[in-house]
Amino acid sequence: MTLGCFKSYDVRGRVGEDLDEAICRRIGRAFAAVMTPGTVVLGRDIRATSEAFQQALAEGLLESGVDVIDLGLCGTEEVYFATDHYGAGGGLMVTASHNPIDYNGIKFVERGAKPIPPDGGFLQIRDLVAEGIDPPGGPRGTLRQEDHRPAYVERVLSFVDPKAITGLKVLVNAGNGCAGPTFDAIAEALAARGAEIAFERLHHAPDGSFPNGIPNPLLPENRPGTSEAVTASGADFGIAWDGDFDRCFLFDETGAFIDGEYLVGLLAEAFLEKVPGATIVHDPRVMWNTQEVVARMGGEAVASLTGHAHVKAAMRRVDAVYGGEMSAHHYFRDFMYCDSGMIPWLLIAEHLSKTGTPLSELIGEMRAAYPSSGEINFRVSDADAAIAAIEAALVDDTCEIDRMDGLSLAFADWRLNLRRSSTEPVLRLNVEARGDRALLERKKEAVLALIRPFEA
Repeated sequence: MTLGCFKSYDVRGRVGEDLDEAICRRIGRAFAAVMTPGTVVLGRDIRATSEAFQQALAEGLLESGVDVIDLGLCGTEEVYFATDHYGAGGGLMVTASHNPIDYNGIKFVERGAKPIPPDGGFLQIRDLVAEGIDPPGGPRGTLRQEDHRPAYVERVLSFVDPKAITGLKVLVNAGNGCAGPTFDAIAEALAARGAEIAFERLHHAPDGSFPNGIPNPLLPENRPGTSEAVTASGADFGIAWDGDFDRCFLFDETGAFIDGEYLVGLLAEAFLEKVPGATIVHDPRVMWNTQEVVARMGGEAVASLTGHAHVKAAMRRVDAVYGGEMSAHHYFRDFMYCDSGMIPWLLIAEHLSKTGTPLSELIGEMRAAYPSSGEINFRVSDADAAIAAIEAALVDDTCEIDRMDGLSLAFADWRLNLRRSSTEPVLRLNVEARGDRALLERKKEAVLALIRPFEA
């Protein structure tokens, strides 16, 4: 069997073509055989096939003698939390997050909500599914439902002082994904603990038909609805989530979208106020603003390879309190080093209340000091040749070269990072500068001119 649904870290594919209930049942058996987890936590998003896929996973686990804890409809981070909270040997979340409506998938963690090593257990699971695996026989596992959410809410709220959140109005757009019920539980607990914060809800009810479009706020064409609702409601900021809400995206009070690299810097600042001298991990694509914030606040900034498994490993290695990627994944030491789409906005709400400064002003200062291009993607005929040509054209004695994650060239007043996609012939370019947007635009155009001859 060919399994195109197995990617680098997770399973994703077109329903009925790459992924179906039979494959999910095999994945349950293979997970049981490779991980010997004892107990596994299962959750699912709101997509039309997610409940059936979750049941198929459960059957594969149960017939392999594994006990299953069913969380029902939830977010990916709730599976992470419950895996650790219940001491389970693994967790599986059925979700396609921001993928098209005819897709679904599965995210995996092992004990302690740690990523499964891609070159170890994950590949073994894939190979067993491809070969076919029968249940081992013996006693079946047990299935039980658990209400993990009260304990999850307590953990999430432990990152802030609810009474310090005052005088705010926030627009929240769940995109008809599965964020709504979890958000409501957090909002109720905030109010009970004395937070003074009012919410306007948009597209809040979970609906797997996604009547307002697939929730993927990273796409510029998906942002106007949230932006316009923020300004119409007079909110202090806006929040939009992807389908399984492991990423959140913020808009300032003017409705402007906040690029991920600046949110990383702002969250680093918020953490360093709480934990002086802490270590912050960041990805290497756009990093000067984050490094400046961390240095000014007396912390230590550590770069990591891009990708959740790399960032989590780096955080554990250096005991970082927080790690952030410009793609809107934010990781927290006291949340099993996992990513969360709920903790970031809580920290920003608290930070705004304490500073009394509008979000647009906080972010505007960062944008002016370190303008960036945003990530630009190119489909190319030969990625390696394109990278080599750009390096040959730009490298000189004044620049620093870093090959941690693709090619990074840093000059006195501007910097680029050029990465190759691991799954397709695509180059991803980011350019940043020191306080000079005109320079940024000139350098970006110069690099684009070097890439264009290689475009497919």
